[in-house]
Amino acid sequence: MERLELRAEKRSIIGKKVKRLRRKGLIPAVLYGHKTASIPLQVKERELRRVLSQAGGHMLISLKIEGEEEPRTVLVHEIQKDAITGGLLHADFYQVITTEKVTAEVPLVFVGEAPALLGGEAVLVHGLETVEVECLPDNLIESIEVDVSGLKEIGQAIYVRDLKVPPDIKILTDGEERVVEIVRTAPEEEVEEEAEEG
Repeated sequence: MERLELRAEKRSIIGKKVKRLRRKGLIPAVLYGHKTASIPLQVKERELRRVLSQAGGHMLISLKIEGEEEPRTVLVHEIQKDAITGGLLHADFYQVITTEKVTAEVPLVFVGEAPALLGGEAVLVHGLETVEVECLPDNLIESIEVDVSGLKEIGQAIYVRDLKVPPDIKILTDGEERVVEIVRTAPEEEVEEEAEEG
């Protein structure tokens, strides 16, 4: 899997003083891992946003820390955002060991057209947008395709157990969870009656 690159510097400013960093366009971050001592870092906000838009929490990132010869292979573990402005506040990076399995949320990508929708009497109801997987870091996939073209009747559904993934990837999400389902749309009279009753 292709790795995105992100540059970082070691951070000396900690605690409440990190507000100063944000004013300079830098986001405080921390790197940690199974066999890694925690390292405070800072990254440029613009670069971090670019990488997040492509990587989410499921793609490997090659983190180049200033002063270190070798980049570190990491996953974005958590991003803190301002609840009001949506601005980035903090990032947690988890250093992976390429020989140890990791868990990650992988997005589902819906493809095809469900024949059951053609009559206009049904809608496609989504139950999940992502599933949790476990695999070696280099086997992580960007997404899982969900082909809805086999859904021909109302009531048909695709479950997690129906998803197709490479053999070296294990889906941890419950196999009985519904990914999508064809559901009958309520006739207009029923909708009007409900509105009158409400």
